[in-house]
Amino acid sequence: MIEATSCGGVVIFRGKILLLYKNFKNKYEGWVLPKGTVEAGEEYKDTALREVLEESGARASIIKYIGKSEYTFSVPEDTVDKEVHWYLMMADSYYSKPQREEYFVDSGFYKYHEAYHLLKFANEKQILEKAYHEYLDLKKKNLWGSKKYF
Repeated sequence: MIEATSCGGVVIFRGKILLLYKNFKNKYEGWVLPKGTVEAGEEYKDTALREVLEESGARASIIKYIGKSEYTFSVPEDTVDKEVHWYLMMADSYYSKPQREEYFVDSGFYKYHEAYHLLKFANEKQILEKAYHEYLDLKKKNLWGSKKYF
């Protein structure tokens, strides 16, 4: 069993959510939230911000820790046990440019119901749901964008 830790973000700008479309060797991989592997000595929140910027080009700030998702998948040599730590983030614009080296061929900001249906993985849908409810709650209290919560 290989253990892996990643961090990512549910990035929101003006109520819309950032998604990335992955297409590897012309094989549909699906729409996903930006995330990536923690580097040695890196704090989780720093990994999340770095990965969002690298994978999408979006500049964002962390508002709040949302939680983690866990899943396993197989690679030829072994089984990977993966843990992903998620943060609610606010982007500074609608700008995004998918990272070609990671096989992202499209990116964009989508309305909640569109993003929810586009996302490929159930665990990312759950994280999106949780993050979006946090976002709506903060917005209702006029706290969205006014301060950081981590």
